[in-house]
Parts: sequence; C-alpha cells; structure tokens
Amino acid sequence: MLSVLEIIKRTTGFFEQRGVESPRLNAELLIGHALGLKRMQLYLQFERPLTEAELEKIRPLVKRRGGREPLQYVMGETEFSGLKLKVDRRALIPRPETERLIELVMQQFASPPATVLDLGTGSGAIALALAKAWPGAVVTAVDKSEEALALARENAEACGLAGRVKFVSSDWFTAVPAGEKFTLIVANPPYLSDDETAAAQPEVKDFEPRMALSAGANSAADLERIIRAARPYLAPGGLLACETGIAQHQALVALATGEGYTRTESLRDLTGRERYLLAFG
Repeated sequence: MLSVLEIIKRTTGFFEQRGVESPRLNAELLIGHALGLKRMQLYLQFERPLTEAELEKIRPLVKRRGGREPLQYVMGETEFSGLKLKVDRRALIPRPETERLIELVMQQFASPPATVLDLGTGSGAIALALAKAWPGAVVTAVDKSEEALALARENAEACGLAGRVKFVSSDWFTAVPAGEKFTLIVANPPYLSDDETAAAQPEVKDFEPRMALSAGANSAADLERIIRAARPYLAPGGLLACETGIAQHQALVALATGEGYTRTESLRDLTGRERYLLAFG
C-alpha cells in the first residue's frame, strides 16, 4: 500500500510533467482536500498507508489538475477576504489582487457607505466581502451572466449573507434605474484584450469564462464604458473604484477627468504595478 507521502511525491512528479505551477503545493492541497485534511494534518500522516477508497477520491482530482484545470475549480472552493466561496466555471476565480482592492476601498471610508454597487459581480466575491464588512450598507450586485448570478446567490446563502445583497441581471448599468445613487461603485471588469487572453496560461484561457476575462480588441473597452456611465450614479462625494490592467492608467485617468470626476488616484498592487483606479464624484 502507498503512503500519503508517496502519493504526494508521485502527484508532484505528474504535475511537473504537465507544467503545473508549484507542483508540490498543488499536490498537497489537492490530496489534503480529497482526504478532508488541512496541510498540517497531512504532514502528521505522511507515513499512513492510503486505502483504495481514499485513492479513488484522489485520482479524478489529480487527473483534472493535470489537465490544467485551475486548482480552485477542482477543489470547488477558494478563500476570499475571510469568506469561503464556491467557485466553478460559471465565474472568474477571485484573486488576491481583488482582495487588495477591497482593502484599499475600505480605507477610503471613515464610516461605512450607505449604498454600494458591485458591477460584474461574478462569484459575488466583492459584494459579499463588503456586505460582511459593512452590515449597515445596502449592497446591490449586477452581472449580465445568469450563470454567474446563480453562483453568487449560492455563495450569499452559504455565507449567511443572502438577505444582505440584492442581485440584479444587468449589462453594467442597463438595468440600474436612472436616478439611483450609490456612495460606492466598485468594479473588476474584463481588462484583457483578446490577444492577451489567448496568450494566457491554460488554466485561464481554457477554463475561466472568456466574457469575464476579455474586453475584446480594446482591453480597456469595459473600463471606459463604466467610467463614462458611472458618474451620474455616484452620490455627492461618492467613489468609483476599479481594478484595471497595468498599462491603462494614463488613458483612464484622462477619461475620468474629462467625464467630470473631481479627483482621481492610481494605486499600485503588491507587486508595485498600477492596478487600481479611484475616481471621486
């Protein structure tokens, strides 16, 4: 019988052959998930022989990851801003860059905003994180993908936040009533071009929804649309906060200034690249 450690080593080697990034870490996380063990618990059981029933749980997951399906989709969940979220191919996988956006946005408010609009909510990550952080805020989340909205509602229910977020089917602002005002509008829209998406890793281009990744030939097209449309929806002194591509800020700042925003800021991610645009009403 094969031990836990032997299976980890074999899986690591298989992942290395298939070009999986961080193969040992992926092996440990996936095997731990299959066995219902955290990594530290896994380490304490390295010498334990695995039963055939346990191996049957591990094999299909390893095969999927070896096919370059994202680890989060294989495991079916991910951690985001203190929430455990269900993730699958209906929506983009929430990323650390977007957790940083949440942190930066929260730093802008001395007291919780009254109303929040999350554009392109996907899995619901941003809306749910803000609803948890600001229990008094009225949070609305929109997406044009009905599949993504279904996933977001499932996450709201699982996180105990189902009554805290209103989910609306909308292509950006199309179904948001004219005249409605928000203290905060936040968006993580597609900001890759078609060419950039095609050049991405298999985990991204072959599995994550293309409509959540690519804005078309012009990578900034959705950001430009949001900046133009958001200004009338901002309450006085309100904030539009967007996650962006790293080479788009000069043009986006100029656009926001021309659209009448009173002030803009470009903020950097943890790698030092311009990633977040703040535009104030």
